Amino acid sequence: MTTVSSPSTAARSVTVFDIHLKLAATPCPLQRFDRKINPRWQLLSKLESLSIQREVLAPQAKEILKIQKLTKSFDGGKTKAVDAISFTVMEGEIFGFLGPNGAGKSTTINMLTTILNPSSGDATICGYDVMREEAAVRRSIGVVPQECTSDEDLTGIENVLLCADFYGIPRKISMPRARDLLVLVELSEAAKRKVSTYSGGMKRRLELATGLINRPKLLFLDEPTLGLDVQTRAAVWDYIRRLKEEFRMTLFMTTHYLDEADNLCDRIAIIDHGKILKIGSPRELKESIGGDIIEVEVQEGDPDLTQSLAAIEHVVDVKKTNLDYRIKTEFGEQTAPAVMDALRLGGTKVTRISISKPSLDQVYLEYTGRSIREEHADSLQSTSRPRGGMFGGRGMRGR
Repeated sequence: MTTVSSPSTAARSVTVFDIHLKLAATPCPLQRFDRKINPRWQLLSKLESLSIQREVLAPQAKEILKIQKLTKSFDGGKTKAVDAISFTVMEGEIFGFLGPNGAGKSTTINMLTTILNPSSGDATICGYDVMREEAAVRRSIGVVPQECTSDEDLTGIENVLLCADFYGIPRKISMPRARDLLVLVELSEAAKRKVSTYSGGMKRRLELATGLINRPKLLFLDEPTLGLDVQTRAAVWDYIRRLKEEFRMTLFMTTHYLDEADNLCDRIAIIDHGKILKIGSPRELKESIGGDIIEVEVQEGDPDLTQSLAAIEHVVDVKKTNLDYRIKTEFGEQTAPAVMDALRLGGTKVTRISISKPSLDQVYLEYTGRSIREEHADSLQSTSRPRGGMFGGRGMRGR
């Protein structure tokens, strides 16, 4: 795996190395190399000590992805799919990217993977500019698209080697690497079988192996467990955790499964209408909406009692969607009886009521106005999405 140093580290190393060379080439009148009296050794010791101190004091986590006011416009600037977003992703982090359909997720990631050119703003991956250093960016990243992009007429290992060929990796390197990856995703016994004989879960694991063949510093995952059964989902979760814990790989993932985001992601960004609405850890996001949530379902045709409910003590906010009330309160158990009384006095019949602590689904609803379950259902019913999901199918693999 290629190690990319930060600019500050690289500059410091070159400076110390240059001084070593200059001192080595400079005649010294002293024949003894006693560290106590030789000025060369004294200077080198101070420089090396300073270098070590800087390394110790410097934060270990580095910015592997940095975005500043990144924007993408269409229709001559009339439509902003991504509107001046800024955030960073740290090395070794699993970063979740959530948002409704059409929020700007696909456009953002297509810019980061060099498929689309930004209209303005800056983005760097491993220190490489996504616009001016596309080749270096592509060598630094891996992509696992939502749809299966493997050639079903080839075997599993042939698909992995084909991806390695796209990156220009020699066979003497790619062959043992491909075998190791197939062991990692538990496909070594099926390596010489045609992909057409693979199950859906096996194909998904093969996609993960091909996305890792170039040993990326940053791996993009688009819906990594979409459509998989519970057992296979758990296995993919384990692979993702291993990539982070054992290889300190950074992962940037989209998902419609909020339990997946909650369990895997260190931080999550919520995007809508091209803007970042909120970024934080799952715990921080849940704490940001505050209090308990009372959800009430009423009969069709009943009057709207939003204002009456909002006037109840300890109620922070009330939102009504179709037949459902979503009531945010400081104390769920204390507020629920008062809510029932207000609805009964208002002539409304309650068909369902529940009290819960904040969840990621409620966070998503809070910031986007829609449940992610609704978005997921719409996504599954839609047939307009191109093969390969947001990454545009096989195109990225050969770039």
